[in-house]
Amino acid sequence: MRRIDTVPRTDWQARVEELGLVWHTADGKAYWDESACYTFTPAQIATIESASAELYEMFVAAGQHVLDRELLGNFGIPDFCHNAIHDSWEAEPPALNFGRFDLGYDGKGPPKLFEFNCDTPTSLVEAAVIQWDWKEAVYPQADQYNGIHDALIAKWRDIAPPPGSSALYLAHVADAAGEDSVTTAYLADTARTAGIDTRLIEMKDLGWDSAGRRFVDLDNAAIDAVFHLYPWEWLVNEPSGKDLVESLGTTLWIEPIWKMLWSNKAILAVLWELFPGHPNLLEARRTPLAGDHVRKPLLAREGANVTLVQGGATLAESAGDYGAEGFVYQALYDLPGSGTQRPVIGAWMVDGAPAGMGIREDGLITGNTARFVPHIVEG
Repeated sequence: MRRIDTVPRTDWQARVEELGLVWHTADGKAYWDESACYTFTPAQIATIESASAELYEMFVAAGQHVLDRELLGNFGIPDFCHNAIHDSWEAEPPALNFGRFDLGYDGKGPPKLFEFNCDTPTSLVEAAVIQWDWKEAVYPQADQYNGIHDALIAKWRDIAPPPGSSALYLAHVADAAGEDSVTTAYLADTARTAGIDTRLIEMKDLGWDSAGRRFVDLDNAAIDAVFHLYPWEWLVNEPSGKDLVESLGTTLWIEPIWKMLWSNKAILAVLWELFPGHPNLLEARRTPLAGDHVRKPLLAREGANVTLVQGGATLAESAGDYGAEGFVYQALYDLPGSGTQRPVIGAWMVDGAPAGMGIREDGLITGNTARFVPHIVEG
């Protein structure tokens, strides 16, 4: 695993915009950064792929453990969601079952899990499409660990709504940066490629028909299936949250409500309890650790409200509005690199299987200003 300098394409901005990445620059600095790339050997990729598959199986075991022992309350999940989570876990309703393991990896030791972004994962377009296009243009003879796009299309075909159903709605918040909008549009494109009729809709335009006990669009048409790029913990706390949970029999939500189990960082402590000392895990507990560690809110996003403690002192911390839901404490991992060039591997899973990866670089805490750097496989 090496970081090498590369020469950006002269028309890179236009090219990535053409492929849908409109937030390629932030505050005058490139978010999509093709001035460098990471190279991996096939053996290193096999290590990441194997670790991802094993981590997924451990998440399945941890989820079952939580449900068997009625531990959802320890996750801060509202009581009115518990039965629905149990039911959806057992029924396995149609889902992409996709997500991104964030891993620490130096190319030598085993990859270490930081967390699983499996409810509303982003950096998808750049991982699935943009870096592949870059590779084909700049390193056409090299390989890349990247089957994400084809895996998504295949899974959409597998879960396509039955004849007579409404179109598949894909809901998101119209964020200022455009990241959620473009991610949702990309997923709609993969669904259409799979032969599914799709409609894009903003979360604020989802209506609730109290008489019919179901969700509707702006034309009052019934919504049978909706993909949401909007976290479950936010969904259930909306004014219609309890109605949503009660109406899961009439509206299919993708991803399903059981994802609240895995997207909550409390699962990290459960994993360590079940698999202590596993080579792909960092020690994690709900109570402070004695050694160097990271304190993370259970539900934070984009590196918010994270504190790194080393030698009993605060090494780095980030601001934010999270933390009221509680924290998890995880052993500190020394990321390779230096300064703001410390890579975090985003190992993508689709339908529970490894599908590819992307890499983001930042400082000691990977936040919303992290850059996406492409990769190739050589040898």
